[in-house]
Amino acid sequence: MLTAEAAFSVGTVFSANMAGYLGNSFLPARAGEVIRSFILSSRSPLSKTYVLTTALAERTIDAVVLVLWASLVLLGVNPKPAWLRDISWGTTAMAMAGVLAISILPRTGKLCESIIGSIPLPSGIRQRLLHLAGQVLSGLRVFHDARRLAGFAVLTLAIWIIDAGGAMIGARAFGLPVTYPMAILLICGLGLGSAIAPTPGYVGTYQTVAIAVLTPFGISRDGALAYILVAQALGYVVVLVLGLPAILRDRVWNRARD
Repeated sequence: MLTAEAAFSVGTVFSANMAGYLGNSFLPARAGEVIRSFILSSRSPLSKTYVLTTALAERTIDAVVLVLWASLVLLGVNPKPAWLRDISWGTTAMAMAGVLAISILPRTGKLCESIIGSIPLPSGIRQRLLHLAGQVLSGLRVFHDARRLAGFAVLTLAIWIIDAGGAMIGARAFGLPVTYPMAILLICGLGLGSAIAPTPGYVGTYQTVAIAVLTPFGISRDGALAYILVAQALGYVVVLVLGLPAILRDRVWNRARD
């Protein structure tokens, strides 16, 4: 997505992502997305608004993939976890609204310019608003390239497939008979739950999801809770090891540039 407007190395994007995950692990409302956007913006000519908009568009497509994947798996799963089934309609509506926004808003550039131009504002503020609107629309427009959208969708699905496999392997290490479809539902539930209720570090959200998704399949409440607590703790270790150096390097980079 970012290479639509600037060149980035894999290492730069990886370290920025890890810094963002670190922020999401300890700050509320997915504030790590802002951290990631600041780091990527500082390493490129792209504005923070543009990078943050692409991040929000990414999360929207991410949610669409999760909703579709969970819906397909639920067709062949019995009993169906009531929690995931109940929120599927709401998340589907939200995801579709996001897709419509990504599809339609980038085509409204002239309308936005006309609306902002008609508002009685000082010239400086009007120019800033026009620039901000242009950056937002450009960030949403990255998915209007069919090849870029297809590549993103394939990579997103591959990532979630690997995550589900890791979840199943981790559960088996605890002696929990989690099958691959169960692991898919768990990963989808965690992804959607973290989007709907982004508590600091997802504390409480992950535990609620794990219990709600796994217990209908015969997994004990204690087993589901123990598994998700250890998995979450390991996640904290990983993002600390990989994300903290990225944040520190960015501080050094900004000081050297100043």
